[in-house]
Amino acid sequence: MDLPENRSNGMVAQQELSGARGAVAVFCGSQPGILPEFEIDARSVGQLLAENHFELIYGGGNTGLMGAVAAGCLESGGSVTGVIPRILVTRECAHQGLTQIHVVENMHIRKQMMYQLSDAFIILPGGNGTLDELFESITWNTLDIHRKKIMLLNTAHYYDALLEHFERMKAAGFLYNTAPFTVCQSPEELIPLLTIN
Repeated sequence: MDLPENRSNGMVAQQELSGARGAVAVFCGSQPGILPEFEIDARSVGQLLAENHFELIYGGGNTGLMGAVAAGCLESGGSVTGVIPRILVTRECAHQGLTQIHVVENMHIRKQMMYQLSDAFIILPGGNGTLDELFESITWNTLDIHRKKIMLLNTAHYYDALLEHFERMKAAGFLYNTAPFTVCQSPEELIPLLTIN
């Protein structure tokens, strides 16, 4: 697949937002999941970001929830930047219609670039990779590596068990930060939280 490779070493300057209110990274699955609500909410998130003039930063794929959130944003006239590791260009079907795409060398650089380009994070349903991004974002906030808003969209109660486990970790004395992220039950709840200074 022939894609432009922009700034692929992971070291980027401040993103030019072309009038956008800020840039929001969305972490989510490259699979659609078994419930239609997952894809519906992902597309709605992309649409709402575009309608409210936020740039979307995401994993660069055109499959699953990643493809849905990008489609929702692009169809509503939004700006979308993808960041995809070279190894996943074929597996995740790198999106050909984005505003900008970065093909990078590995997953670590992908995450670093997405964090660097973004002012806030939204976590949608997903698998191991999505959980990795969620926990790393929380850890970086806890350690003051960054102080960016993290919002978890609990579509169809997907994250209920994880939220219960956070309470267990808190009760067991393993959490430094009692409020590392905000839980939302619908895409519409996310936008009022995205007041980016």
